[in-house]
Amino acid sequence: MKCNPEKHHRRSIRLKEYDYSQAGEYFITIVTRNRECLLGNVADGEMVLNDAGEMIKKWYFELVNKFRDIRCDEFIIMPNHVHAIIQNVGTVGADLCVCPEDSLGEHHSGEHMLGEHTLGKHTLGEHTGSPLQKIVQWFKTMTINEYIRSVKQHGWQPFNGKLWQRNYWEHIIRDENELNRNREYIINNPLKWELDKENPNVQARHAVP
Repeated sequence: MKCNPEKHHRRSIRLKEYDYSQAGEYFITIVTRNRECLLGNVADGEMVLNDAGEMIKKWYFELVNKFRDIRCDEFIIMPNHVHAIIQNVGTVGADLCVCPEDSLGEHHSGEHMLGEHTLGKHTLGEHTGSPLQKIVQWFKTMTINEYIRSVKQHGWQPFNGKLWQRNYWEHIIRDENELNRNREYIINNPLKWELDKENPNVQARHAVP
């Protein structure tokens, strides 16, 4: 089903009863606005980063310095999006995989903070770690600022309006098997670029009546 990226990404369908600051593993995807390929290209099944892509890589690894309660797991920078697994370690001794009682699927994150609710024994609002949306917001801010400076100073390809789509996609990883599947998906992403739904050429083929 085709959708307008800007309209679609304004609607939050994140889990309203889930505290995204608690300990756990999260698979996230951040996409450039209009799926512009600004970060490099795929050649022979391998991702080749340009200067902008290398800059994105640098700020990804800076996350652990800014947020001391997270760990950066597997990630990949593609021509127009980033896949990453963020581990929020939360409190010492917390289970690193999350499995709330509600059914968990793929969700599209918005920008609203969670209220005071309960989920099992965990009270929402009593944060054990950095909220996921705060982590992503900081990453976007740092990369946008440096990209803008580099357009002016180094002649990088300018972007139209905004570098990233407004929101991001996240998936709550529930167990070790799912964690390994997501790691494998990230590693193999360049090999599947010609079929990737984020690939503008794939989008164009699907748009042909």
